[in-house]
Amino acid sequence: MITAPSGGAPRLIAGALRLTEARSENPISADVGSYLAALYEHCPFLEPSTARGMTGWTVYEIVPGAHRYEVEAALFYAGVQAAEWVRPLMTRPNGLLACENVVLLGHCADADHRELMAWPHWALKNLYGPVGVMFGKFALGAVESDRGGRSIPPPPFSFLPVRAAVRPLDPQFLMDTPDLAAAVAVAKDEGRNVFEHIPCEWKAVREWASSLPRPQTP
Repeated sequence: MITAPSGGAPRLIAGALRLTEARSENPISADVGSYLAALYEHCPFLEPSTARGMTGWTVYEIVPGAHRYEVEAALFYAGVQAAEWVRPLMTRPNGLLACENVVLLGHCADADHRELMAWPHWALKNLYGPVGVMFGKFALGAVESDRGGRSIPPPPFSFLPVRAAVRPLDPQFLMDTPDLAAAVAVAKDEGRNVFEHIPCEWKAVREWASSLPRPQTP
């Protein structure tokens, strides 16, 4: 599995994000346990995933003084690393339960967490959806609803969840991006390099992401 044309994993931009906790099932710097328990009724895959140790968390903190573009880039590369962790697990037993989460802590001088996650999330979901990897986006304290219209408990931290796509269900969450929904519906991962036609560099990726059709509003 490769993530860059050179075959090496992309490097985080120095100084933008600091790794607070390497991957673990229960990081101490984020209140994960109680929050997860409150989410079980909203996601049927989450409880069996955590029970099997297939939900992981990697915690990053914004370095004081880092600017928006630098944080976006580092967050994007952190998302790539999480996706490449999930990809080989998807073909194993219970592979649909694989879920990695990129936690974002700290403050940025020129953008809030919702703004910081917007472009990385948009690029990552379009890069990895066609190979069957789904990205979510939850900002600290944000009020969201599940597909049944029930309110989801607001997260105590910001994070990008990265998981295997459930092809019969996930296209329903992508109705405002019909091309991506169609790609996820037939997604198959044969180990291809998702950067085959795009330089693995944030400026190029952001330009590519900005050229994609924007979500259709009702």
